[in-house]
Amino acid sequence: MNPLPNPYVAELDPYEPGRPIADVAREHGLDPGQIAKLASNENPLGASPKALQAIRDGLGHTHLYPDGAGLALRDAIAQKHGLTRDHVVLGCGSNEIIEFCYHAFTQPGKGRVLASAYAFAVYGLMARLFGIPFEEVPDRDFHHDLAGFSARLRDDVRLVFLASPNNPTGTRIPNAELTAFVQKFPAGPLLVLDEAYYEFIPEPPPSVQWVKEGRPVVVLRTFSKVQGLAGLRIGYGLARPDIAAVLQKSRQPFNTSAPAQAAALAALADTEHVRRTVELTLAGLDRLHTFLKQRNLRFVPGTANFVMVEVGDGDAVFRELQKRGLIVRPLRSYRLPGWIRISIGTPDQMKKLEEILPQVLAARK
Repeated sequence: MNPLPNPYVAELDPYEPGRPIADVAREHGLDPGQIAKLASNENPLGASPKALQAIRDGLGHTHLYPDGAGLALRDAIAQKHGLTRDHVVLGCGSNEIIEFCYHAFTQPGKGRVLASAYAFAVYGLMARLFGIPFEEVPDRDFHHDLAGFSARLRDDVRLVFLASPNNPTGTRIPNAELTAFVQKFPAGPLLVLDEAYYEFIPEPPPSVQWVKEGRPVVVLRTFSKVQGLAGLRIGYGLARPDIAAVLQKSRQPFNTSAPAQAAALAALADTEHVRRTVELTLAGLDRLHTFLKQRNLRFVPGTANFVMVEVGDGDAVFRELQKRGLIVRPLRSYRLPGWIRISIGTPDQMKKLEEILPQVLAARK
């Protein structure tokens, strides 16, 4: 007799991350140092030097459990945003805060969850894992259709996910539209605003103010992108204290490690590293947009640190680019089989893309 798995888990397709450099190097016999990974929206400058030093400084204490409540980091995050510690929840990446929302505000088989058609795959993955009906709101030319969301906001809706900028499309919700939506958002459901890429947009929405006003929102932030700590898995959510308290009950003890907390605390204060990252990213976006226009390739202009590009057969182009030492993200799992997503890299990495992508596309004609 074999144990019977939870049917929600048994039928689940797991999340597909970008391929690791070492794996691609082994498969194709390449030098890992010569591979450009432009697949996972990572920081091409690496982590904040201050964050790396904080990790080194704490290595002698790795025999001790981390601060389970993350007090120092939560205090620093709260101070940065003009909130209190009770507004802040730490997660193993902002992904874990998404899971907390399901634990705390849904029940199996009851209610509905709303998200945009081309939104971060984890929203729907978690809905299926928890056995919650998941409803996709069709996009308007790869943009969130907030009128479509409003039309579906009935009493049984438990969670609503909005991402701005959105992954994988790279589009953002205009501030005026988002503000109007939030101000009319009904009592009952929880609005989850995923702002993993908010540092890259010049005029972010006043989402922290909505938390201060006590609105039913959870704002997701991460240290994986602009701070370059993706490998440490550390992020946070901002919510009014009563919502945050329920989310806190959903987390495992010691869900964020001591090195991650120390690095995030240091990275939060390293405004110079953030400035350099944003500067490089915006210059890279302009460069990539120009290149794609010159090649007459259809693309969705990015507002974060990546661009979605139509290439005909995304899987085939993905495979051919790998052979030449370039990793991008195919988007078949997002039901966009003709598209790839390209992260912004260093100038040298972008030059490599500009040389190799035309060769691959030309060979496929």
